Amino acid sequence: MSTLAIRLDPHAVDVTFEEAALHIILADGREISAPLEWFPRLRDATQAQRQHWRLIGKGIGVHWPDIDEDISVTTLMRNH
Repeated sequence: MSTLAIRLDPHAVDVTFEEAALHIILADGREISAPLEWFPRLRDATQAQRQHWRLIGKGIGVHWPDIDEDISVTTLMRNH
């Protein structure tokens, strides 16, 4: 019998959006999703502003400079 060893890595590597949701892809392949209603600045931002993001702290969070929004992966994971 084989055993699958999964190494969890909660660092963000990518960000995508749907009409009403934010999706953060983690290094280990998991995806965290949250409604944009939780983040009024992102909800009210233009698509160009939403797409202008950068990882902070080697992926422990995401920053949107155009709207001065920061989201911590750990905080988002606690809210699920």
